[in-house]
Amino acid sequence: MAETGIDTPKRNSARSTIIVILALIVVLAAIWWLVRHHTATQAATRAAARGGPPAAVGVTTIARRDVPLTLTALGTVNSTYTVTVHSRVDGQLDKVHFTEGQMVKQGQLLAELDPRPYLAALTQAQGQLQRDQALLRNAELDLARYRQLLAQNSIAKQLVDTQEALVQQNQGTVKLDQGAVDNAKLQYDYSRITAPVSGRVGLRLVDPGNVVHASDTTGVVVITQNQPINVVFALPEVSLSQVLQAMRDNSSLAVEAWDRDNRHKLADGNLLAIDNQLNVTTGTVNLKARFANDRQQLFPNQFVNIHLQLGDRPDAVTVPTVALQLGAGGSYVYAVNDDQTVSMKKVGIGPVSGDDTIVEQGLQVGQKVVIDGLDKLREGAKVRVIDRAAQNSAAAAAVAAGAGRGPRRRRGGPDGSAADQQARAPTAAPADAAAPAAPAANAGARAN
Repeated sequence: MAETGIDTPKRNSARSTIIVILALIVVLAAIWWLVRHHTATQAATRAAARGGPPAAVGVTTIARRDVPLTLTALGTVNSTYTVTVHSRVDGQLDKVHFTEGQMVKQGQLLAELDPRPYLAALTQAQGQLQRDQALLRNAELDLARYRQLLAQNSIAKQLVDTQEALVQQNQGTVKLDQGAVDNAKLQYDYSRITAPVSGRVGLRLVDPGNVVHASDTTGVVVITQNQPINVVFALPEVSLSQVLQAMRDNSSLAVEAWDRDNRHKLADGNLLAIDNQLNVTTGTVNLKARFANDRQQLFPNQFVNIHLQLGDRPDAVTVPTVALQLGAGGSYVYAVNDDQTVSMKKVGIGPVSGDDTIVEQGLQVGQKVVIDGLDKLREGAKVRVIDRAAQNSAAAAAVAAGAGRGPRRRRGGPDGSAADQQARAPTAAPADAAAPAAPAANAGARAN
């Protein structure tokens, strides 16, 4: 019994060792299979790139040209002046002399308050002034007589001094009265509300018959000046150096305003100012452009697309932006080699101009780069260059020819399907029969 108890732990230990060894063998076998499968997949990919059917791609040839540099941004139209017209005195709104939405000139009469209270105050002030002016004249005459009597030594000098003081007192009273008259005239003028600036009036905010006050916050109407008009837009911080350099070369940069769809140009203008600080939250800087807005295409608070012209980059190497790819090492393109294979070319890119991007380094004039069919390409892949423009022209011609012939008349059965198949069969047969001849001709050409 004792020997049996001793042998049992030994057998358990041996069994555990065997299990561990088997597990290690299974893990090593799995790792070997994964490595072999990955290697085989890479080899198959390289073989497919070398010997698979060539991918159909569209290409363009690199050339030098003068490139207009343009920055685009979304802007908001702001009126040059926005004024809420208030009454400067209290009173009942008597007449309105403008039509909502019309254009008005500076100083044009917009509305009138009931002027009678201010006309009465003016009359009262003028009467007081007239009365005090009469008293002043009488005091001045008495002073002249006193001075004559003093020269004859007929009266005491104290009487002359007293009379001079009375004249000065009346002169002060007349000045006060004149101020009251001027104030009454001003209040009377304020009962006629005029346009402080030229522009377009908005909707009427107060109807005739209502009593308005100088302390009202709503006002009578709002005027926005639309000629000229401004557009405020933001550019990223990285574009600021380009704008500053362009402004050093040309103090009046051209700006174009386009509609929301970027299809129609609304107005031409010039860059007016750059803000004096960056927005740290968005990393942008605000700029303001001014437009004459002769055709009234721009409207306050309207969103427009801004094209800021920074001048031309002469003799620049450009590539269509669609050809650029972004990888771990930066931007690259697929260049077509003489043996109809492609190679990845790392490029240094510059500013964007429309659909093209300036290439600072990495490409030479005359090289061909792929612009269509990029998703099927790998390093060293075989390609077949096709002319997309010719295909599009042929398709357009076919559509036009089909439209000119009009709809075909169906023949045969009620649905015409059997007759149409018979009618199309003789036409399709020669094309199908001729199809195999093209690879044979290509093979002969390669053999030669």
